[in-house]
Amino acid sequence: MKTKYFLLIIGLVAFMQACHEDSYYPKPSALYRMPLPEHEYVAVADTMPYQFEISKYAIIKPDTSWIAEAHWVHIFYPDFVADVQLTYKAVHSQQELQRFVNESYKLTAKQQIKATAINEGKYTTPNGHVVSFAAIEGEVPTQFQFFTTDSTKHFLRGALYFRTSVANDSLAPVIKYVTEDITHMMNTLEWKK
Repeated sequence: MKTKYFLLIIGLVAFMQACHEDSYYPKPSALYRMPLPEHEYVAVADTMPYQFEISKYAIIKPDTSWIAEAHWVHIFYPDFVADVQLTYKAVHSQQELQRFVNESYKLTAKQQIKATAINEGKYTTPNGHVVSFAAIEGEVPTQFQFFTTDSTKHFLRGALYFRTSVANDSLAPVIKYVTEDITHMMNTLEWKK
């Protein structure tokens, strides 16, 4: 009988201890949260056929790949391991411009294999440039693509990449942050004559 009471008292003490505020509770699994700084922008060096402002947290690096052409650059975000690859083409004819536009749409269409959605659209910047873009959802290598042209001399295409194995749903706040920077970049774009 004494053993029953002893076990009952031990059980009550353990129960009361479990109800105490400092008890351990397993944390639910969560997505990685990266702190995002306020948007701040700086003008890029005046060495390209285009001029715009980029995030002060990004670095412009030349494209050194074997297929790179003049004025191809990477806008790299070291803290996010994000990269906006920009490819510039001088336009010499309307046929050439149409080829650049078609190639841009084909590169976006290649994402359909893994994409859960591709949301395409256009907007006009304060400087009067029309920007075509595609926001791509799913586990895809590039989450945002865009291009713009003056229709006579210049064509600029960009794509956002993350050099990380983190799932895109976890990167959603960073993708939104960088696409806001891309929008600012396009809104401040000026072509050189």
